[in-house]
Amino acid sequence: MKKFNILLSMSLLALFILSFNACKKEETENAKPAISALELGYNNSHTVVLGSDLHIEAEVVAEGKIQTIQIEIHAEGGDKGSWIFDSVYTEFAGLKNTTFHKHVDLPLDTDTGHYHFHFIVTDQEGQQTTLEEVVEVVLPSDSATPVLQVTNAPSNGQDFINGQSIQISGDITDNIALGGLYIGLVSSTQSLTDAEVNHTNTITLLHGHDFDQPTQHHFEASIVVGAAYDNNSTPKPIQWQSGSYYILVKTKDAFGGNWTYSTHYPIQITISK
Repeated sequence: MKKFNILLSMSLLALFILSFNACKKEETENAKPAISALELGYNNSHTVVLGSDLHIEAEVVAEGKIQTIQIEIHAEGGDKGSWIFDSVYTEFAGLKNTTFHKHVDLPLDTDTGHYHFHFIVTDQEGQQTTLEEVVEVVLPSDSATPVLQVTNAPSNGQDFINGQSIQISGDITDNIALGGLYIGLVSSTQSLTDAEVNHTNTITLLHGHDFDQPTQHHFEASIVVGAAYDNNSTPKPIQWQSGSYYILVKTKDAFGGNWTYSTHYPIQITISK
């Protein structure tokens, strides 16, 4: 009898532990990531103009904390010339909620038509949520380029040293809608064409797609010589070097991918040791 009571007690204890762990797991298990308010394209049109970029924005909530956000874009069947994009973003890792906002460049040789779009969020517990949509690549419908006016810029050949601020400002307008604005500080040794200047190969003073009004915007941009990071949407480290540079302002419309470029504003930068 005594042996039976001991076995019974051990069985009850084991049952209690299993029940406790099950309840604890149930209490601590987090919900899968949630994706809401997804916007694709200008004014959530679910379209992107050939030669332009795709606006993507969404609200993400992950009780188990975000691990990665992945964007996949592909045509059904993967036909030659079709758009294939696959990128994993890790800068949101550890956050419970965030606003995802990116602009994905569209290659000029992309075929027009409908594409599958996948927005995938994985949390740190391995749970995953996917939102699928359709986005259409269309031909440009706007042939007018934006109007650009620079109202304030450094004087020709002005010299800047550590701690001094390089500033430029002005206005842009478009007949239908503005699509993007980029201001870069370019080293003269790079020999880049204006079309090649972008946030990956120059020091970014300003990179934006949000404007005061759809057809007009006043911009002001600056950067301090010696700053550790530039002003890109995802700031990147700067390796400052003495030499000749120039500032370039470039802007495009939303429905034609038409670019307007400023003149070059040459300056000198002297980095003290």
